[in-house]
Amino acid sequence: MTATVSIEDRGFTLGDGVFDTAVALNGIVLERERHVGRLLAAAHSLGIAALRARVEAAIDDAVTPEPAIVRTTVTRGSAARGLWSASTGEPTLVVTTSPWSPALLGQPARLVTATGRRNEFSPTANLKTLGYLDHILAAREAAAAGVDDALILNTQGRVACTTIANVFALTSGTLRTPPLSEGCLPGIMRARVMEIAPELGLAVEERGLAPGDLKGADAVFLTNSVRFLRPATELDGALLATASCEAFAALRHGLLAEVGIEEKL
Repeated sequence: MTATVSIEDRGFTLGDGVFDTAVALNGIVLERERHVGRLLAAAHSLGIAALRARVEAAIDDAVTPEPAIVRTTVTRGSAARGLWSASTGEPTLVVTTSPWSPALLGQPARLVTATGRRNEFSPTANLKTLGYLDHILAAREAAAAGVDDALILNTQGRVACTTIANVFALTSGTLRTPPLSEGCLPGIMRARVMEIAPELGLAVEERGLAPGDLKGADAVFLTNSVRFLRPATELDGALLATASCEAFAALRHGLLAEVGIEEKL
């Protein structure tokens, strides 16, 4: 099947839109309500009038019983040339799927610190917008360094995120992750980890992290909706202590059980 997007679509010409990525198993999108809610909230905060019923119907049409990565993209639609047009057409909505494999789970990540910084003061810092060039360039740096992902710091030199994930550090039974004010995205798996951690006896703090905090932690891991929970094993050539951490193993098991992935595979 083929599809086309207008050359006047603002998502194509200006990156004027938002997107969401989720995993579907047995025809069911995991954490669907949260994914759709976050997408709509991001679109509405930009003044894009996306309708829930239309988004839900498009997802239903795209999802099959096969394990899949489901990407939903919403743009402002087509408009005349210029940064701000007095009127636009109906928002463009595209839902695509690609194969998902459980082999993506648990793959360790070696990190390098990106040279670019994330602007935590930007009005889009907490939105999953189509303007991903900063992350693309950071991923390019990681590839050039022969590692798996890049750690992105904010303008204050504190941890914001990686190119594709939220960051957690576990130290002495306390799980720390940067608050949204540090410039990270409100990740769906980030929220799930913060919910189940207390059930495993772990305290949770949304507090700023310096790169040195990661190097001194008992465990460092990354979360996103495709890989769920991923151990970080190296930062800028220095080893990180994660693989042997019992709390990390329990948290990973608990997260997979909570989302039901073990029963579905």
